[in-house]
Amino acid sequence: MSSLLDLMTFDAATNMDLINQPLLMIAGSKADTKYMTDEAFNKATNTKNKELFLIEGATHIQTYWKPEYVDQAVKKLTGFFGENL
Repeated sequence: MSSLLDLMTFDAATNMDLINQPLLMIAGSKADTKYMTDEAFNKATNTKNKELFLIEGATHIQTYWKPEYVDQAVKKLTGFFGENL
């Protein structure tokens, strides 16, 4: 079971140093949550192949539905997975 308190105290950046696989993180450059992406990315110190891809001009939510932003993310994901899987 989980609770609202558990959800509120969850930190996605915890244990990022355990990632030892290729890592791609994608964020909108205008996302209110970008600071969390930056923090998590910087904590991923055990992977030698990591990349932070910024979608210029996008907010967090826009990366899910605006075609010009979704297209950029899909293209990046396709290339990254093609090289690393």
